[in-house]
Amino acid sequence: MTTSSRTTPTTTAARRTAPRRRLLACALPLVLALTASCTSAGHQEKSATAGAPGVGDPLFPGLGNGGYHVRHYGLTLDYEPDGNRLKGKAVITARSTQPLSAFNLDLKGLKVRSASVDGKAARTARAGAELTVTPETAVGKDREFTTTVVYDGVPETIEGADGSKEGWIETSDGAVGLGEPSGSMTWFPGNHHPSDKAAYDIAVTVPKGLTAVSNGELKRKETKGDRTTFAWHNGEPMAGYLATVAVGDFDVATSKSGDTSVYVATDPKEAETEDDDSIDVPGTVDEVLDWERGLFGPYPFSSAGAIVDHLPGLDYALETQTKPYFDSAPDESLVVHELAHQWFGNSVTPRTWRDMWLNESFATYAEWMWEEKSGGRSTDQIFSDFYDGTDDESDGIWAFPPADPPSGAEVSDSPVYGRGAMVLHKVRKAVGDKVFFATVRAWVKDHRHGNADTAQFIRHCEEQSGKDLGGVFDTWLRAKGKPSSADA
Repeated sequence: MTTSSRTTPTTTAARRTAPRRRLLACALPLVLALTASCTSAGHQEKSATAGAPGVGDPLFPGLGNGGYHVRHYGLTLDYEPDGNRLKGKAVITARSTQPLSAFNLDLKGLKVRSASVDGKAARTARAGAELTVTPETAVGKDREFTTTVVYDGVPETIEGADGSKEGWIETSDGAVGLGEPSGSMTWFPGNHHPSDKAAYDIAVTVPKGLTAVSNGELKRKETKGDRTTFAWHNGEPMAGYLATVAVGDFDVATSKSGDTSVYVATDPKEAETEDDDSIDVPGTVDEVLDWERGLFGPYPFSSAGAIVDHLPGLDYALETQTKPYFDSAPDESLVVHELAHQWFGNSVTPRTWRDMWLNESFATYAEWMWEEKSGGRSTDQIFSDFYDGTDDESDGIWAFPPADPPSGAEVSDSPVYGRGAMVLHKVRKAVGDKVFFATVRAWVKDHRHGNADTAQFIRHCEEQSGKDLGGVFDTWLRAKGKPSSADA
């Protein structure tokens, strides 16, 4: 036996110790990372605060909520017209913009039965139209999280700031949800300000024989027993005020307009009352879409259509996304107006309610151009009639600048519509037709499915035209009162 074949105690100890050192060396970064993660999570939890109960809109400061942005709403609704009862489950996927100890959802009326955040039960509190949700643990910054709210009750019809009816409105054979500016909070919880847009999936179960129409495309219709479920998908971003559900007895017509699927639901009572001046709504939708594509560029959504209901006393139509809502059979100009909103207001949505003139001016100006195209007055003549006060819709247009309604009560007043259209006409005259329509198409393309404001529009017009348009906007958009000359 030689000494080289023996292992000394010192050598054996060294071999046993080496793997431990390697293990500790490998484990140390993991321990440090876990420690840092726990420290960071603990810091975020300690620094977490409640999200703001409103976004501070200049006209509707209580609308919307701070601390997060919604990515998707999954709404499962069950409606019983007898008793006007609604059961709902809202699954809201959002991303936090700050560490959140609690956050708010806009919800008026209805009884909250349960709430959870990421599958864990959450506490709720109510104060007016604010539903405060407090999760079991704080939500870290820049985190995706899912809130589920189960609720039921009799949804409310409310009076808007301008005195009109909105919210959940009963009809003779069902109901409709209309949301401008705040009515959507009466039938589902959410972040109900135009600046927070999201995709929607809305499934509505109603008594067999009735139809439930909503935004986007019908993905599923299924009858079980005496109830039928209609599942609708709206994949493009949508502001909450543009969401709708209409339940009733509807005749449905489907077609294609180019690559766009078209779904028109009409209450038979409106078809029965049609007179010699009535229009073929599905055919008019196709015609108007084709014409407006030529002016404004590609249609911004995968589906289009209309809801023609029978709701005496409502006295307005609404540009609900992909399917404008009409309270009765519309004329051509109204279809033109509401479909133009699919580009202006729905795809390009105002950043605040003060920017609403960007919606209504384009929709109104589209009416002017349709009248000219149809052999009526020229846009120049319509402008003159508004300036002179001889047009039926010119009353009150000088009450305030279009981009500065004094309050929410005036957000839908005539300066936002008629004088807003006059602003566009003056810009068109200043830059010429070719540049004007190129500017409009670029505006729609650049802000597709987003939000924009008045300052951005002015800057865009000047950049696209290469002209200083300060005088035009100062006189027709910003100044108080009527300009001293139509040529100013």
